[in-house]
Amino acid sequence: MKHPLLVFIYLMSSGYLFAQTAGQFSSVGGSGMGYTQALVNQIVGDTKTQKEILSKRTGINEFTGSPYVTDTFSQVNIYYNEELMDQFFYRYNALNEEVEVKKTNSSDETPKRLMADKEIQIDLTGNKERIMSFKTFIDKNKNTTNGYLTLLLKGQNFDLYRRIRVKFTEGQKAQNSFVPNTPNRFTQFTEYYYQKDGINRIDELKQSNSGLLKILPNEIKSKMKEYLKENKLNIKQELDLIKALEFVNNPISN
Repeated sequence: MKHPLLVFIYLMSSGYLFAQTAGQFSSVGGSGMGYTQALVNQIVGDTKTQKEILSKRTGINEFTGSPYVTDTFSQVNIYYNEELMDQFFYRYNALNEEVEVKKTNSSDETPKRLMADKEIQIDLTGNKERIMSFKTFIDKNKNTTNGYLTLLLKGQNFDLYRRIRVKFTEGQKAQNSFVPNTPNRFTQFTEYYYQKDGINRIDELKQSNSGLLKILPNEIKSKMKEYLKENKLNIKQELDLIKALEFVNNPISN
C-alpha cells in the first residue's frame, strides 16, 4: 500500500540550503561561522551556478569532485516502517548527509529533501540487499553521530555497514603567475561500521587485519588469521571485508 500523504509529510522543499537571493552567500559576520562553512552551506544546487559563485567569491573558476556520491539520480523503493511508500529517484548529498528525491527522473522536476527518520528505508537494489537508513553510531574518535549508513551484510554474529562522507576543502588563489590556482575540492571517504548481535550500538571498524581481529571473540581469532592468509584477503577492500565477516557469521560451516 502506498501513502501519498506520508510521502508529502516526509518530503520538504529542496531550497532549504540556498539563500533567498540568487548568487548570494549568507552573512558570516558575528555568527561565529567561518568562511569555509558558509561556502559549504550553499553548495546544493545547479553546478554552473556554484561555479559562478565560487569564481566571484574566491577568484577560482573551478572545483573538483562533488558533494554527491553520484550526481545522477537512481530509482529506488522507499519504505516507511517496513511498508512500501513508493518508487522514487534519489541521490545522496554526502557533504550534508541528506537524501534528495524526485518522483520522476526529469530534469524539470525540482528535487525534494527526504526528512531524516529512522523508520525510513531506502532500498538501493530493489531486493532489500542494500538498505540505506538513518542511524546513530559511534565513530573511531568515540563521538556519537547521526547519519546515513548502508547495510552491506546482515549476519547472525555481525552486521556490516558502509558510510560515505564528503569533505570540502577551500581552494587558494595563486600568489603569483608562476604557480596555478588551487581549486575548491570535494573529497570522498568511505568508512565501515559493525554491529554485534545482541548489542544495541554501531561502532566504526578499523579497516585493517588487526582492527578486524580486535572485535572478534577469542575462539575464532586463530581461524580468522588462517582464513585471511589462505585467501589473501585485504580488509581495506570492501568485497574482502564482506567475505571475512561472512566467514565469522557462519561458524558451523567453517
